Amino acid sequence: MSTAPLRYKKILLKVSGEFLMGDAPFGIDPKTLEAVAEDIAEVVRHGAELCLVTGGGNIFRGVSLAGRGMERASADYMGMLATVMNALALQGALEKIGVYTRVQSAIPMEAVCEPYIRRRALRHLEKGRVVIFAAGLGAPFFTTDTPAALRAAEMGCDALFKGTSVDGVYTADPKKDANAKRYDSLSYQEVLAKDLRVMDASAISLMRDNQIPIVVFSIRERGNFLKVLQGEGVYTTIA
Repeated sequence: MSTAPLRYKKILLKVSGEFLMGDAPFGIDPKTLEAVAEDIAEVVRHGAELCLVTGGGNIFRGVSLAGRGMERASADYMGMLATVMNALALQGALEKIGVYTRVQSAIPMEAVCEPYIRRRALRHLEKGRVVIFAAGLGAPFFTTDTPAALRAAEMGCDALFKGTSVDGVYTADPKKDANAKRYDSLSYQEVLAKDLRVMDASAISLMRDNQIPIVVFSIRERGNFLKVLQGEGVYTTIA
């Protein structure tokens, strides 16, 4: 096991809901859930303060249903509830292996989790707990990229880590274009100007305004989260 120091102390990890499906067509794959929980636990044991935002696309995609005629705001609220389900699943997987967590929802639902309160979330991080932010911003018309960026800024994070299925940002989709080249680093402005679609433009702008770097890496490779946090492995840094 590498003993290299962590490049960042306090970080926010953004995980897509689709990742939690694993190879299944829908829902939450238990093995994938366990693997990401182990990766998170490994990082926490190395001394990182970690908060987390997950999407809900493995359960429900509001944009897709809105495109088929459903009223957009209602569809988005349904998508927010899907993120709460994923957050609770992650909480269960983490606490099963001894990582203390708190789920905070932007839509109050005290029976299952805490409401989002910034100062309480900060206190949880100080105590070594993983804080999982759910229900986006609690408002429609936003993807989970923007709340991830906002929470990273509110928590005073040193970096926002985006765990994806590929090992960084490419000139094109590497699954479709064999000639796609990976960027080692990019500026916020380059991402916006080249329309690279790493995250929503509002999220990129928010990270730029707060000078919080974005690290894009593959979360599918077991142990890669810690390696990238230590400056090893393959990834793209946007700063």
